[in-house]
Amino acid sequence: MAALTIAQDPAADRVLSQDPFALLTGMLLDQQFPMERAFAGPAKILERFGTLEPAALAAAEPEAFADLCSTPPAIHRYGRSMAGRVQALAAVVRDEYDADASRIWTTAATGAELVDRVKALPGFGDQKARIFAALLGKQLGVRPEGWAEACGAYAEEGSFRSVADVVDPDSLQKVREFKKAAKAAAKARA
Repeated sequence: MAALTIAQDPAADRVLSQDPFALLTGMLLDQQFPMERAFAGPAKILERFGTLEPAALAAAEPEAFADLCSTPPAIHRYGRSMAGRVQALAAVVRDEYDADASRIWTTAATGAELVDRVKALPGFGDQKARIFAALLGKQLGVRPEGWAEACGAYAEEGSFRSVADVVDPDSLQKVREFKKAAKAAAKARA
């Protein structure tokens, strides 16, 4: 995998860059929480739990795992509930992709299939699935036929719409500004 810089922390970014399940988990955690802190969550889980192996995570005792995830600094603002989502995601990866998260994207024949697969995961809706597919395409070169169409505007080069465009502190700031402007525009329309 390529070297990612989403968490803006070398150790956390190394985990994201080396472990497909870590990247998938970071995307899961990226909601109602600062992006770089969400993507640092998998490194916290690895440090505290000792592995990011989906089978081990899925089999962890839920209360103990929730405690681990909610201990400050927590993996998310809602650490306990997100712990359950991480375990549900791990179970799907274990059961449907032979515990190899990369199979979600390496075996997808088309961009539409990739987005559909991601959208079927616990905690992933349509928008999050398209953003994740755009991240894979833009930063990791995962571009099955029709990937850009399946991702929509998130695939546009230089758009700075989402985590798919974060490659350094400057691009993170541009994404933040885009999101702030989009929220203001939506509020003005309401």
